[in-house]
Amino acid sequence: MKRRQFLLAGAAMLFAPAVVRADTLDTIRSRKKLMIALDLGSPPYGTIDAAMKPAGSDVETAQLLASDMGFDLDIVQVTSPNRIPFLLTGKADMVIASFSVTEERKKVIDFSDPYGVIQSVIAAKKEMTIKDDASLSGLRVGTTRGSSNDKELTSRGTGAEIVRFEDDATLVTALVSGQIDIMATSPGIMQTANTRAPNAPYEIKYVLRVFPYAIGLRKNDEALRTAVNEWVHTNLRNGKLNAIYKKYIGADLPAEMLN
Repeated sequence: MKRRQFLLAGAAMLFAPAVVRADTLDTIRSRKKLMIALDLGSPPYGTIDAAMKPAGSDVETAQLLASDMGFDLDIVQVTSPNRIPFLLTGKADMVIASFSVTEERKKVIDFSDPYGVIQSVIAAKKEMTIKDDASLSGLRVGTTRGSSNDKELTSRGTGAEIVRFEDDATLVTALVSGQIDIMATSPGIMQTANTRAPNAPYEIKYVLRVFPYAIGLRKNDEALRTAVNEWVHTNLRNGKLNAIYKKYIGADLPAEMLN
């Protein structure tokens, strides 16, 4: 078993008692507060704005969900590596953090129906000639530890030296400061780097994979999952989730998601 699969399987066994709990939706109703795990080091999905307030597409999504459900929002800050542990140990009711749906993660947690999509791409300086996996051999490529980008790049065996950072904000800082020239990331993170770098020098070289992303939930939380899915589909149809996505990502959601 691969090391990452072993760690996820181990987490599921270690935290299994935490899953056997009172119905999460009833607990939320009792406390009148929705505890949502958000990564505030992952612009444009989650960040801290100039007024020192949480901002980003996932933040607005979480705020809309809490408002529609009639609860106060309690933001639980996480990073890519600890999203699942925080969920499984009950530190959060759910995760909204550009959480790509993968078969590996579905062995440990459940997901709502998708509310967005994210590309995993190789981005680099415009003057660099990189067109495929073979072009990365021997080169340093930065990525965010525990992210879908990390997993996808690692699985391909490109021969690249993978440099892992703890969150997207640190990855962007490393890129802008010249520690690395190439990254496995999302277009949104690349755009964030370009807002901080002179002459916007980074561009997408090629797409690794396209992932849907969704709200992460503990397994067997069926009442909460049903309620969240109803909310997702309502707000896809009424255009609110598409408006949030377009505001921060600069494009509409795929048409098939909006029906």
